[in-house]
Amino acid sequence: MMEFFVTLIVTAISMIVTAYIIPGIVISSTSAALIGAFIFGIVNAIVKPILILFTLPATILSLGLFLFVVNALCFWIVAYFTPGFEVKGFFDALFGSILVSIVSGFLSQFLDK
Repeated sequence: MMEFFVTLIVTAISMIVTAYIIPGIVISSTSAALIGAFIFGIVNAIVKPILILFTLPATILSLGLFLFVVNALCFWIVAYFTPGFEVKGFFDALFGSILVSIVSGFLSQFLDK
């Protein structure tokens, strides 16, 4: 259970860092980041596998690069369902999803030690 809360906090921090770096992403409060991190986990667990399944031909044809688009769509879905979290365009969602993954991975490695 403690690992869940640590992952939630790490994801919220990485969303705040992403909103600070990318001007097209706005997070109004820390609670919005925490709610967004929770919804991000739900979307990644339920919606993302379904999207990957439906877009499998495009993913195969693009040699896996279409997964960046799937990640951006998931990030955009999180922003849609989270009050206080706004993504202004597709490329903001694309770069935001990449940056959240990088920062989360870095913070997770830092906390594992």
